[in-house]
Amino acid sequence: MNLITAEHLTHSYTEKILFDDVSFNLNDTEKVGIIGINGTGKSTLLKILAGKEPPDKGTVTTGRNLRIAYLPQTPSFQKGQTVLSASLPPESEVAISPDVYEADAKAYLTKLGFTDLSQPVNELSGGQKKRAALVRTLLTPCDVLILDEPTNHLDSEMSEWLENFLKNWRSALIMITHDRYFLDSVAGRIVEIDKGKLYSYSCSYLEYLKRKAEREEIAQAAERKRQSVLRKEIAWIQRGARARSTKQKAHIARYEKLRDMDAPKTDQAIEITAGFSRLGNTTIELEHLCKSFGKKAILSDFSYTFLHTDRVGIIGPNGCGKSTLFKMIVGKEQPDSGTVTIGQTVKLGYFAQESDPIDSSVRVIDYIKEAGSAIHTSEGSISASALLERFLFPPDLQYSPVERLSGGERRRLSLLYILMKAPNILLLDEPTNDLDITTLTLLEDYLDSFDGIVVTISHDRYFLDRICRRIFAFEGNGTLAQYEGGYTDYKTASASKINQSNNKPPTPVKTQEKAINRHNWKEGQEKKLKMSYKEQKDFETIESDISLLEEQIECLEQEILQAAHDFVHLNKLTCKKEELQSLLDEKMERWMYLEELNEKIQNN
Repeated sequence: MNLITAEHLTHSYTEKILFDDVSFNLNDTEKVGIIGINGTGKSTLLKILAGKEPPDKGTVTTGRNLRIAYLPQTPSFQKGQTVLSASLPPESEVAISPDVYEADAKAYLTKLGFTDLSQPVNELSGGQKKRAALVRTLLTPCDVLILDEPTNHLDSEMSEWLENFLKNWRSALIMITHDRYFLDSVAGRIVEIDKGKLYSYSCSYLEYLKRKAEREEIAQAAERKRQSVLRKEIAWIQRGARARSTKQKAHIARYEKLRDMDAPKTDQAIEITAGFSRLGNTTIELEHLCKSFGKKAILSDFSYTFLHTDRVGIIGPNGCGKSTLFKMIVGKEQPDSGTVTIGQTVKLGYFAQESDPIDSSVRVIDYIKEAGSAIHTSEGSISASALLERFLFPPDLQYSPVERLSGGERRRLSLLYILMKAPNILLLDEPTNDLDITTLTLLEDYLDSFDGIVVTISHDRYFLDRICRRIFAFEGNGTLAQYEGGYTDYKTASASKINQSNNKPPTPVKTQEKAINRHNWKEGQEKKLKMSYKEQKDFETIESDISLLEEQIECLEQEILQAAHDFVHLNKLTCKKEELQSLLDEKMERWMYLEELNEKIQNN
């Protein structure tokens, strides 16, 4: 059944056209993910579909008595509300007292890290307010759930909880998220906003990547054919064809039609190029750091010296002290004991979770020039204006006030401001918040080739897998444990450590996480120039592991033939063979990836 139908939508923001005669429909039980570069109008589309904002042109038709629950990007609350009362559905949206939902609200709030439910909502941080609003939205009875960036400000465990919640959600869902694992797991249809048009793909995010590449390849092939025909038509015209006959007139008309056709628009690449300052022998040395707030221990005797090629991820639940660690490194917070030594040649680039507010009246170009009028790279000197264009800020937008930018565009501008200063150590606190998938992909590519140290706090599981070769995890009581590899390696090692004490088998890696990583290995998006510690270890032993599994399966097949009349024993043998075959399939996929990676390393 069709719940929402939007036809011929056209909408602009200042002089920028967000949608140009586009249509959208939503069926019941459909789960749709909206994606696109920041500033293309994703949040605006949600507001229009939720009835919060009218389009300039076009119509939005909804089913009779349709109930919509909407989570905005920046939620608001009534004065005097507590965390608990702010998390209950509004009285106007429920037929019974909101207090009936109190038990569920308490359970959800606990899952999302709240401990004091009587705390006034106006005392909460922006991220905490977003989580309280998320609970309110999830509890509101509805036929359509519309979520704008629900995974922002959620740690990994919270994201996994919400992911499972939405996978079991039986009503229709529309959401914006830049979490690629989350998107691939939950959404069954991807709608991309690109250059004022909507493109719908009835598939998962992984399949969307393939279909989009095919669509663009077909469009480019059609353009090459048009140009080839056009060259022949131009040669015919230049030979002095006369429009005396009907046939000649039609020929000229065909030429003019070909000439006036628009070529397919291609994505402008965000070439993230930054200068680099030489990094000496001494980098950042943390020695015996201790930090507490009241009775809560944040760090207990933590020491680490960052290496020149480090790619480190810092993870842990919200409020555990991740940002505090960064603040101690940059000198904004002092440890209770211990020392932080910064090398003389260190030039820090600190991308804070909540960037310093930018004067909304200042022009974009003037803001960037505060960091520098140009930077020097391997390509030569690049002006601030040229770098802004590479970051998808065209000249007309460069000389406009910052107030014209979307939240994601401001975040991208803050990142550029930091890179303009040519750092050699990057501290990235939640860099994936508010950045679109395209920008994230290109940021990841940039970090691959960055010559300095990268330390990032992130809850984006894909980003951590893509970038990091070492994980430090806050595990309570001030303990910061070290794990080799990316996020998936950490999860496997962490689960194995827990299960060893409980005598349980290790928890398998999530299917969609392996699928997206496997896709990116095949598509060449993984550009690591050397193996991580975990990959090198696997590469050395995986062939013998595969041989052993094949021998075990062969033996089981012989036993199965001999146990043909013992159905109980036969069932056990068959189940064991299936388990080993599944493990062998995983090993073969891992072996193929490692072989491809090793070949790339050898070629480089």
